[in-house]
Amino acid sequence: MFLNNGTFGFTDVWTIISFTYTVFVVLTVLAVVADRREPIKTLAWIMVITMFPVGGMILFFMFGRNHRKERTFMQKELFDHELIVKLCGDQLRALPQGVDFEDSDRSLITLMLNNSRSALTLHNQVDILNNGEECFPRLFEDMARAEKFLHIEFFGIESGKLFEQMFPILAERVAQGVEVRVIYDSVGGRALRNRDIKRMKDAGIDTRSFMPVLFTRFSTLANYRNHRKIVIIDGEVGYTGGMNIADRYVDGVRGGIWRDVHIRIRGEAVAMMQTVFVADWAFVTEGMTLDDMRYFPPSDVEELCPVQIATSGPDSKYAAIKHSYFAALGKAKRYAYISTPYLLPDDAMLTALRVAALSGVDVRILIPVRGDNLVVAWAGYSYVDALLDAGVKVYLYRKGFNHSKFIVIDDELCTVGSANLDYRSFNDDFEVQALIYDNATTCQMRDIFLADLEDAEEVTHEKWQSRSRMSKIMEPVARLLGPLF
Repeated sequence: MFLNNGTFGFTDVWTIISFTYTVFVVLTVLAVVADRREPIKTLAWIMVITMFPVGGMILFFMFGRNHRKERTFMQKELFDHELIVKLCGDQLRALPQGVDFEDSDRSLITLMLNNSRSALTLHNQVDILNNGEECFPRLFEDMARAEKFLHIEFFGIESGKLFEQMFPILAERVAQGVEVRVIYDSVGGRALRNRDIKRMKDAGIDTRSFMPVLFTRFSTLANYRNHRKIVIIDGEVGYTGGMNIADRYVDGVRGGIWRDVHIRIRGEAVAMMQTVFVADWAFVTEGMTLDDMRYFPPSDVEELCPVQIATSGPDSKYAAIKHSYFAALGKAKRYAYISTPYLLPDDAMLTALRVAALSGVDVRILIPVRGDNLVVAWAGYSYVDALLDAGVKVYLYRKGFNHSKFIVIDDELCTVGSANLDYRSFNDDFEVQALIYDNATTCQMRDIFLADLEDAEEVTHEKWQSRSRMSKIMEPVARLLGPLF
């Protein structure tokens, strides 16, 4: 077939290469389709592979596979399930009695019990830490008081002033016999110098990297990452929210402040935060369990403030945090306020936002006017027209970069945590979110949102149509690529 006068020529070799190349492209596209991910993400990968076949195929097989089905994550989910069942017992089968929840709250609570084993805790004290200046002094003060153990988990720990404040505290606690364990994400912690990692290990701080990758600078967009922020002090105090250990949270960036919100919890919810850390620790150490009940001391908090700690990630059967956002929007009667640094809703979430607004709910979304990733910002802008058409109010934060991730519903419910309103948070990254069913806390978060609006500009149809031509051209392209970022 390929012989020309009995010889094997250049044209024949090129034909074989072209045929083989085409087969590999087709097989890769079929592999993308076989992963059965959301259609928009499937289309994004297909576009990358067909436009840049060699590079696209390499990127997909390195970073784009759907790990939700893989054995490693399935084992992690099994451990999480067994630990939570052991700790929560009857709470997984029936809601606690003696608390009068509205039907819509009860439905949301039940949803989170069923989709992520998120047990409801009743007795908690929640303090809102509205920026880095409020958060880190309080956090470091609590760390310095640790007597038994410190469990620390951040997406990003960076070398710098905050690290230099934290390190001696941790080293001194270890010297006093306190167990200190640290998890940082391999990609999120790429600005943590090797010498600082060595300093921690030499000081006796048990430091682990979550899913290490070789080329961290080239995997920030496509890999499955641990985006959680959790600190547990002696099983009594817990921190979570959107902040990492990075100087920009106190020093800001060139474009202004770096805005974020964290919460400090005392009470029963700390044990549920602990289950998240313990499960992640078993994963990064390949089986080192911390299920001794001394890591789960009983709480003496009597104040009533119901909290659920929800988690999701590629190890979970359901996109639980996405479900919580969807259900929260569905229960809203008066208003739904959303602060997110990245606006990349899938079709279901976009529909939920529009349906709520069309139903008469005052839906407001606050996003940064300047994102830290231009492609992601353009992708987010591509949704603004559809939101405005449905009556959703969109605001652009102009004082700097607003990295806050929270939702406030009807003075009744607020959520604070690590999850953005985007594909990656809902499907690909490990996230944690606190759902707080408390009027006082929710009203505080409402006031924080409204205060942030004072540093923002509302988007109108007229103003939006006058944005730059470059943005209008790039938005639809970025929207297709958005699920990969």
